[in-house]
Amino acid sequence: MTQDPTFLLLVATGSIALLLILIMRFKIHAFLSLTLVSFLTAVVTGVQTDQVVPTMMSGFGGTLASVALLVGLGTMIGRILEVTGGAKVLADTLIGRFGSDKAPFALGVASLLFGFPIFFDAGLIVMMPILFSVAKQFGGSTIKYALPVAGAFAVMHAFLPPHPGPVAASELLGANIGLLTFVGLIIALPTWYLGAYLYGLWAGERFNLPLPQAFLATQRVIDDSKLPKFSLVITILLLPLVLIFMDTGLNTLSVMGVIDPQAAWVNILRMLGKTPVALMITLLFCLAVFAKDYGMAKLEQLCGDSLAPICAVILVTGAGGMFGGVLRASGIGDALAGVLTDTGMPVIVAAFLIATALRVAQGSATVALTTTAALIAPMVAATTGLSAFDLCFIVIAIASGATVLSHFNDSGFWLVGRLLEMDEKTTLKTWTVMETLLGTIAFTIAATLSIFL
Repeated sequence: MTQDPTFLLLVATGSIALLLILIMRFKIHAFLSLTLVSFLTAVVTGVQTDQVVPTMMSGFGGTLASVALLVGLGTMIGRILEVTGGAKVLADTLIGRFGSDKAPFALGVASLLFGFPIFFDAGLIVMMPILFSVAKQFGGSTIKYALPVAGAFAVMHAFLPPHPGPVAASELLGANIGLLTFVGLIIALPTWYLGAYLYGLWAGERFNLPLPQAFLATQRVIDDSKLPKFSLVITILLLPLVLIFMDTGLNTLSVMGVIDPQAAWVNILRMLGKTPVALMITLLFCLAVFAKDYGMAKLEQLCGDSLAPICAVILVTGAGGMFGGVLRASGIGDALAGVLTDTGMPVIVAAFLIATALRVAQGSATVALTTTAALIAPMVAATTGLSAFDLCFIVIAIASGATVLSHFNDSGFWLVGRLLEMDEKTTLKTWTVMETLLGTIAFTIAATLSIFL
């Protein structure tokens, strides 16, 4: 039975409010909260009783089909590079080439490269000892080294696959993951330079942050005899990007009529360039090159260990997809799309504002990103004339809104503050400002590009 649009919108408002209350007030894990709210929303909106669970499972499984595979493979690559000293090699080599006066820039570039396969939290923890060592060697406030590093991991985590947020959003909105990788990279680089690197230098002049006492007390020793070469680390980091470009590049050439899209060699290369296949090939390459020094048993252990910390993130992302499936089946998504269309608000602006509201309210960027993508998907589907680029820009807009205004309810706020031994006031003036700059700059670039492309 078709429900009144006003009733559906009231249920949507109530479901979001309940979600926030469960997570913020009662401290119920986001996975359970999203699952419970999805179930209640399906029941209240009149989804047939025998279809409630299948609807939930369909949304959950559909999202996990893409997210789990990409995140799992990317995390294994990142873990192997972490343990083998890839981050240290990157940082040391880039600092040597850029010079000591560009040390913050070199650390940021290393983090951008390392941030492609590795999660924000893990990447930050890996890079922090390296960052502190460089700060101790060259002097100055730790902030001017820390913000370019933290900002690099933040933009890569928010805007590029194989990270769960952009992968889930692209799945829900129907954006091409390969194209999103390159659009995200084009937007992430200037966003990082303006919002993290230049701001980090500015903040470093105004906040004199000494080295953390915990670092001075315990400094980690890395076995230099097993460090990989810089060229190998770069090859591993760039290999998936090159492979993915085979898919997107050959597709573009096919559309332009330069090559025959039905040719066997074109289809084979495009298959190898699909993101899951590209990451799998890269992981196999990692195993092959590091097996000599570390042995397959050790590498197998690293791969297994890397999966444990990401289970919660994957489940939350899948639950966000579940919520999206219920919104579509209940008609709430269509009702919301109708209201937003009537206001005349561009879909890219609505995506940014909804994600921002959810980010500020409950803190988790992943929850804000997946929930917004689920809410906005019907509006995207109903909007005619959206190109493949437009879908990517909308994903970036959602990710931008899910990045801004990190504060006390965000785990990243506390992680950065505790690692740098900053008080809450200083963290707000540095980390929160940087995150807001990153989200605002990225949205501005995406919205501007959407006008011309």
